[in-house]
Amino acid sequence: MKYIKRNLENIVDQVTKEYPVVLVTGPRQVGKTTMLQKLMQGTDRGYVTLDDLNERNIAKTDPELFLQLHKPPILIDEIQYAPELFPYIKIQVDKTHEPGAFWLTGSQIFKLMEGVQESLAGRVAVLSLTTLSQAEICGGIMEPFTIDMEALSVRKESRKEADVREVFEWIYRGSMPAVVSGAINNSQIFYRSYLSTYIERDVREMSNAIDSLKFLRFITAVAARCSQMLNIAEVARDADINQVQAKNWLGILEMLGIIFYLHPYSNNMLKRLVKTPKLYFYDTGLVCYLTKWSSAQTLESGAMNGAVLENYVVAEIRKTYLNCGREPYLYYYRDKDAKEIDVILEHDGVLNPMEIKKTSNPGTELVKVFELLDRSSVKRSKGAVICMKPGLGAIDRENYVVPVWVI
Repeated sequence: MKYIKRNLENIVDQVTKEYPVVLVTGPRQVGKTTMLQKLMQGTDRGYVTLDDLNERNIAKTDPELFLQLHKPPILIDEIQYAPELFPYIKIQVDKTHEPGAFWLTGSQIFKLMEGVQESLAGRVAVLSLTTLSQAEICGGIMEPFTIDMEALSVRKESRKEADVREVFEWIYRGSMPAVVSGAINNSQIFYRSYLSTYIERDVREMSNAIDSLKFLRFITAVAARCSQMLNIAEVARDADINQVQAKNWLGILEMLGIIFYLHPYSNNMLKRLVKTPKLYFYDTGLVCYLTKWSSAQTLESGAMNGAVLENYVVAEIRKTYLNCGREPYLYYYRDKDAKEIDVILEHDGVLNPMEIKKTSNPGTELVKVFELLDRSSVKRSKGAVICMKPGLGAIDRENYVVPVWVI
């Protein structure tokens, strides 16, 4: 199995010199442990996993003994199983102030953060590792994605051009390391076992009363609505569960790093805006498996092609930031007249509006909607249509055309 270099490696090296604790969170099977074990080769850092029930028991019942048995520098895997360790790690780092003493991984993002914030505030660097990004898979520039012609040109030079068929092959295959690296040839078999082995098991641990069949119907209903405004009532109806349960299970999927939301952009100058977030998956391969597309070709010509393409692009933009240890400020716009902008990137006091379309020949009508942001108190800057046009181009001076393969 070929190891694919992760962009986050550089950030881990950097923060290890600055913080006593480095915590890498992210879904299962995205390569957190593989990356960190690769980085600790040739060092004296030890390793222990709390997937081992004996180690977990000691960590929970006698954290002090556990840290005597596993002295820093140490990598502790799946730390969410023993939050009891956090106060003891704090005591130790306050005594020694040694940078990089503890590397931790965890598969439960927000639940994990509560324990970290209480015990390790100011002592921990928290990083997110997602499924592989397009840049990591294809090789190329790993900087955060921005709407700047110079940066886009540099980005384009480091990539291999891809046509519509290839992009949909990427979308369909997904971005899990085991599938991308060639360790597993059939992505559908991988996702079937991933659902039952990991997601379902983790959900059961976090929510006792889970009916496997209902959960499968639930996550399928969620996948069928990727890139749409969240409608909990519809999801609950399709899964035959109540709305409270649907809300809880959505919270768990977010906590496990399976889904994320884009919240509507708003400020006090923009009135009559919707309040509901839009829902996306980090990995489009899982969406394609759940919504039962049999191939990339059927997906490309199917009813969901626009929604899954939008999901892919939004997730890829998000990953370019997380992989650099940064939080992206991504939103969408929709008002009560149903006028919508797919994505708005806010940075450095400006807004970059973006439309995502399957077309290879975008026209000026697609960017007209960007003018809605002119009433905002934050300045509108360059916009873009991200689409299937083969090369980088422009609609006019203010709006660029960006091929999906450049992200």
